[in-house]
Amino acid sequence: MEQRQPYDDLMGKSHSEPRPTPQLRLKGNVVLEGNAGYDEARKVWNGAIDRKPAMIAYCADTQDVVEAVTFARSRAFPVAVRSGGHNVAGLSVCDGGMVIDLSRMKRIEVDPVRRIARAEAGLNLGEFDRATQEHGLATTMGINSDTGIAGLTLGGGFGKLGRKYGLTCDNLIAAEVVTSEGEILRASATEHCDLFWGLRGGGGNFGIVTEFEYRLHSIGTSLLVASALHRYDQARDAMRFYDEFARGAPDEADVDAALVTLPSGDRFFSISGCYVGPHEQGERALSPIIKFGSPVETRLATVPYLDIQSGGDALFPRGRRYYWKAQFLREISAGAIDALLDGYARAPSTSSLLVFQHVGGAIARVPAPDSPYANRDAAFDCFPVAIWDDPADDDANMRWARELWSAVRPYSTGGVYANNLGDEGEDRVRDAYGENYARLAALKAKYDPTNFFRLNQNIKPTA
Repeated sequence: MEQRQPYDDLMGKSHSEPRPTPQLRLKGNVVLEGNAGYDEARKVWNGAIDRKPAMIAYCADTQDVVEAVTFARSRAFPVAVRSGGHNVAGLSVCDGGMVIDLSRMKRIEVDPVRRIARAEAGLNLGEFDRATQEHGLATTMGINSDTGIAGLTLGGGFGKLGRKYGLTCDNLIAAEVVTSEGEILRASATEHCDLFWGLRGGGGNFGIVTEFEYRLHSIGTSLLVASALHRYDQARDAMRFYDEFARGAPDEADVDAALVTLPSGDRFFSISGCYVGPHEQGERALSPIIKFGSPVETRLATVPYLDIQSGGDALFPRGRRYYWKAQFLREISAGAIDALLDGYARAPSTSSLLVFQHVGGAIARVPAPDSPYANRDAAFDCFPVAIWDDPADDDANMRWARELWSAVRPYSTGGVYANNLGDEGEDRVRDAYGENYARLAALKAKYDPTNFFRLNQNIKPTA
């Protein structure tokens, strides 16, 4: 049988000063500041994040997570929880505390008859999708294959299937959770149902989820996609078309868009849609995308679902520097279009984007009180994405994103998607949850009254 060992048996002897020997016994391993591999271990997706935890605990199973939580609580360590490390604000790594890393917990079981997947929290969405696609099945998962399923699910979960089948959290059936007291709970519609409610969009506030159980859907292994690229001098008309077309699209159609800059330095407006259903119906539904205006490039093709799911990887590689601010829109008004086109033209980096993610459809038909995710009446998530490489350019790129966000703010709903929040303060966390916030704060007081899990989009427990 594999033995759990105290972390000092696993560490290197590179420290110049003796350290006390805490009783942290893991089947996985621990990396301490000063150990070989420490600098690599503390990296996350966003290269702008440079934090130095005291230790990184790589957990092999749920019992390792219990051990890590118990150890950190006994020493009042701040704790960050990491699965994919894809959070733009770098909340999955901390200074001076413990990172509880789940990335090695990658077991997945797919039941193709019942259409259910049980997946450990260390999986990224590419690994999850590959396992479910062996059976022509899928559930809503994000747009970058190296995104962790854990953070995506707990914050809500946008994806290409969302308008047809709902958010990732809407497809969650059950979860295994380690609480701040080190207790292992199963949360579902019939077990700890209040906790289950909180996990479906309330983030990492209530515990560490070590396993998820999802509802799957039969989609085949390919979808029809359509895309069009419009010159910047025609972007205004193309954005008006996009707004009207996307808001009237059937649930089966997911149509995103972006202002982009090509390597030549020329700016364009890009529209990209996919259809979740029979390809002949998809062609009728998506053909207006390629027929509108005078695009410089169009595409209508059947594409493997796995390729669609990894289509954003090249735009968002690990290690570049990222910053964004997001907000929801019910429509893309004339004033918003003016602000967006003017603001994007000022982007200091040619890698930066202005993104529209298409929501609505099935997402909008779930009553807001049914889960923490409250902003179900939005049509688009809109946000400038600053992408650059030189730390000397940090201020210019972050300022650009903030100014563009502010210019569009008068046209927004006021709400925000929790998974697209940066380090923006309590008021913006409240904007993510709306009228559900008070219920979440009460739930936090029940399951994490000391706010042990606070390095997140934090919901403070009610007194």
